[in-house]
Amino acid sequence: MPAPIVHIFDVGDYESQIRRGADLLRSGGIVTLPTETVYGAAGLLTSNPAKARLAQLRGGGGAGTPRTPFTLHVARRDDARKYLGDLNEFEERLLRKLWPGPVGLVFDVPAERRREAAAALNVPESEIYDGETITLRCPEHIVATDVIAAVDGPVVMTVAGSVAGGGHWSAEAMAEDLAGKVDLIFDAGPSSYLKPSTILKVGKDGYEIVRQGVYDERIIQRLLRTTILFVCSGNTCRSPMAEAITRRVLAEQLRVTEPELETRKGISVLSAGSYALPGARANPHAVEALRDLGSDLSHHRSRPLTVELIHQADVIYTMGRSHAAAVQALVPSALEKVATLDPAGDIDDPIGGDAALYRDLAGQLQTLIERRLQEKVLT
Repeated sequence: MPAPIVHIFDVGDYESQIRRGADLLRSGGIVTLPTETVYGAAGLLTSNPAKARLAQLRGGGGAGTPRTPFTLHVARRDDARKYLGDLNEFEERLLRKLWPGPVGLVFDVPAERRREAAAALNVPESEIYDGETITLRCPEHIVATDVIAAVDGPVVMTVAGSVAGGGHWSAEAMAEDLAGKVDLIFDAGPSSYLKPSTILKVGKDGYEIVRQGVYDERIIQRLLRTTILFVCSGNTCRSPMAEAITRRVLAEQLRVTEPELETRKGISVLSAGSYALPGARANPHAVEALRDLGSDLSHHRSRPLTVELIHQADVIYTMGRSHAAAVQALVPSALEKVATLDPAGDIDDPIGGDAALYRDLAGQLQTLIERRLQEKVLT
C-alpha cells in the first residue's frame, strides 16, 4: 500500500500532525520530511529497526550497520555542539552564517568527544562518526525542524525515493515509490531548490567544498562576509539612505575608503525592499539630502528582499515592524538578527515629501546608525 500522506500546510491541526510525526520517529518508524533541497526519509539513530530500514532505502543493506553513518539533522544550530569538540571563531562563524540552510558541514572531532557523544546515546561511535569526522545538517524548513525538535533525539536522514526533490515532484508519486518503506509522508509541496545541499569540509581556518550543490564558492564567500542589511518597502528612500550613510560612517571609523570596506575589511553594507521592483533609482530628494552629508546615492538601484540576502546578513535593520515581519516570513530563523533601526518605533516613509523632509530624515538616520554601530562589533 502507498505510504499515508499528510498535506501539512492544508491541515487545520498542524501541531498535532507534527506530534504524530515525532511520535512515529520515537517509536522506531520512518517519516519522510521536506527540506529546502530534497525530501528525506528520517529515522531515530538510537532505533535499530529504523536504521535497518533507512539502510535499505539508501541501498546500504538491510541488516547491520551501514557502510558510512547517516547524516545527523539538527533543528537548531546549537544542537550540533553535543557532537562536536570546542569550536574556534572561524568554525563558529560557519555555523552562524550557513545554518540553517542548504549546507552540510563536515567537522573533525577529537577522540574524547566522540567517545562521550557515543556513550551518551548508547550507540557505537561508528554510527555517528566516519572515522574522526561527522557530517551535520541544519535544514531551513519549518516542518523538518519542528518535527526534529519535537523528537528531542538524534534524527538521521537519507534521500527519500527516486522522485524526491525533482522538478516534477508529487506526493502521490513518492507514496507509490516508497510503498511499504516509510510510515508517513509530510507533503509540503515542491522543494525550494532543485539541487542537493552543498557539503563543506571544515578546517580550523578554512574550508573545502566536498560537494557543490545549492551554494557554489561565490555564494559561500559572500555569505561568510560581515554584512549589514537595511530593509524598507520600495528600496528607493529610507533603506538606501541608511546603506550609504553606514558605508561612509564605517569607512571613516576604520580609516579606509568605502570600496576598501569590502576588499580590506570584508564588510558589506546592503539594502533591499520588501515590495521593491528591481532597478529603480533612488528618490532625487534622497540623493540630494545625502550629497549634503558627503554620501553618494546617485548609482543606487533598488533590489527586492530575498532569502539569500537574509541569510547573507549578520544583522538586519528594518525601517518598521512590517519590514521585520516580511523578513521573518521569508526566513523564520532570522528573528535573532532582526531589529527596527529605531528602537522607539517605525521610521516614517518620506515618499511624497519635500527636500527638507529628506534632509531631516538623513540626519535622523545618521544618529540612529551611529548608535547602532556602537552596539555591534563589526570589525
